[in-house]
Amino acid sequence: MKCIIVDDEPLAIQLLEEYVQRYGRLELVATCANALEAFTALQQFEVELMFLDIRMPGVNGIELLSALKCPPLTVFTTAYDQYAVTGFELNAADYLLKPVTYERFEKSMDRLFKKERNLSPPATAHTYFKVSRDLVKVEHRELIFAQSLKDYILLKTTSAKLITYMTMKSLADLLPEQSFIRVHRSYLVNKAFISKIEKGKLWAGTVEIPVGETYKAQLLHHFR
Repeated sequence: MKCIIVDDEPLAIQLLEEYVQRYGRLELVATCANALEAFTALQQFEVELMFLDIRMPGVNGIELLSALKCPPLTVFTTAYDQYAVTGFELNAADYLLKPVTYERFEKSMDRLFKKERNLSPPATAHTYFKVSRDLVKVEHRELIFAQSLKDYILLKTTSAKLITYMTMKSLADLLPEQSFIRVHRSYLVNKAFISKIEKGKLWAGTVEIPVGETYKAQLLHHFR
């Protein structure tokens, strides 16, 4: 889902940028410091979701949303709860009070995607991941497994090891279920690379990977 962030506070933009990247199902196409920049971005990109601050210099967030004939889904982000009723009268998808925690952000996005099923990303043969400051294209057929490293994910492909900032839950939602399977709290494996399964472990290519008790029954059922 293509999104923009509209906020006059650089730190607020930075935090939301991190959340968008971590969630994994959103593509940030622009950040805007005011309503004028937002108008430009909405004309330039096919924006499906807008994170919108309310108190901004000049035209505020409520005035901006009211002026749009065909606004995208809008999530208000503000430190002031007195605008909540007005926000929902404008059919806002959600209202996040600052400081926004990642848990609250994730819950909001999960609810939004569940409600707007037609906006869920279509199945593709590849996924782009942010690695350092670059977007790296990873072909699903070349991704052997992913390993959780606290707040980061190690992606082991046939030719490289990549580190991206993302949760395992977001990655599992992002990759096609028909090709990848969760086998452990910290591991997601490409089914095509599973060469052998034994008690409590499997091999993806030549790499031994633990199988968690929670995931063992699902794994064995799939391969039966």
